[in-house]
Amino acid sequence: MHRLSLKLIYRKLLCCPTLRNQYQKAHTVKNNIISERGGKVLFLSDTYEGKKHDKKIADEEGYRFPEGSKLWQDTGFQGFAPGGVSIKQPKKKPQKAELTDPQKEENRQISKVRVEVEHQIGGIKRCQIVVQRFRNWVDHYVDDVMETACGLHNFRLTHRRGKITGQFGTA
Repeated sequence: MHRLSLKLIYRKLLCCPTLRNQYQKAHTVKNNIISERGGKVLFLSDTYEGKKHDKKIADEEGYRFPEGSKLWQDTGFQGFAPGGVSIKQPKKKPQKAELTDPQKEENRQISKVRVEVEHQIGGIKRCQIVVQRFRNWVDHYVDDVMETACGLHNFRLTHRRGKITGQFGTA
């Protein structure tokens, strides 16, 4: 059984440092990643402008998942349901109402798994070029930078603590 996660990554391109909110009137870009439970990034979407909605990106990308996979997604992908996949997604709080205690507990359990994705994104953002202001406007260079950061993240995971792991286990 595959366990996959779908998450977006915001990155700043140009940002005026005098603004109160760092994303206010900033030119941001975003990517979606699909990762496995072990931490490796399996898929990186194209780079889109920051104001594009997560679900719209997922719909345009046309993701396909193996039958019987579990997809852990955040609430930004509400309504995204590829066929043959069981979806685990936190429940949103209804307008003018509260979540029930069982729904809150279910959200906690989902968050315990999804926090791994946040750690993976933090591992990708160890490459500071992904986080800091980006001023190079060469065509497709933004995509290349993100692909390189994801590749370095995967490389770090496979060579962690002197153990070289790969497709066929520990070498």
